[in-house]
Amino acid sequence: MNAKPVQRAVSTAAVVLVGLCSLFSQSSQSSASPNSDAKAKPLFLEKNEGELRTRRIHTDASVPASSQFMLKVSPKNNGSQHLVLGTEELAPGASIQKHRHQGQDEILLLQTGTAHVWLGDQERDVHAGGLVFIPAYTWISLKNTGTVPISLTFIFSAPGFEDTMRCNSVAAGETPTRITPEERKECAHEGHAEYEGMQEKK
Repeated sequence: MNAKPVQRAVSTAAVVLVGLCSLFSQSSQSSASPNSDAKAKPLFLEKNEGELRTRRIHTDASVPASSQFMLKVSPKNNGSQHLVLGTEELAPGASIQKHRHQGQDEILLLQTGTAHVWLGDQERDVHAGGLVFIPAYTWISLKNTGTVPISLTFIFSAPGFEDTMRCNSVAAGETPTRITPEERKECAHEGHAEYEGMQEKK
């Protein structure tokens, strides 16, 4: 038998085999992608449905932005690995302390009310129906400067900060425990966030 035709046949078979393996690998990866999100559950939630939590009592003179908040979408709530969403209401005069998130973008949606917002080196008023986009590592704070409560929806591009929020709170119905500034700093660290005046010393 002539060796050259055999070599060509073997080479052709090898190319076909490599091609099939590559195709199978790509097919497996593309079919595996949806399965990586298989744990996330679809949700229908009304305004009052979700994980309601009560903020812990600060031992210093600082005051939480609101007494309660509700987590609706997160790894613990419905298995979402990509988004975190929750809601809270800020009374007139209430403020969210200046802070920044180290690993997540955030969007704030104002359903009602008016807020004065400090975002990076900018500041302006945002009204009902408006939104604020906060890139990761950008300082943010806001104050309800209106006469009605702000109904606020917060959305994070990745999980993380909800761990800080849970650390700073207890489940609704439980008696809120006291929390020191040092404990709040530790909670912020859990959620990859930092608050002005509470940064790690370098």
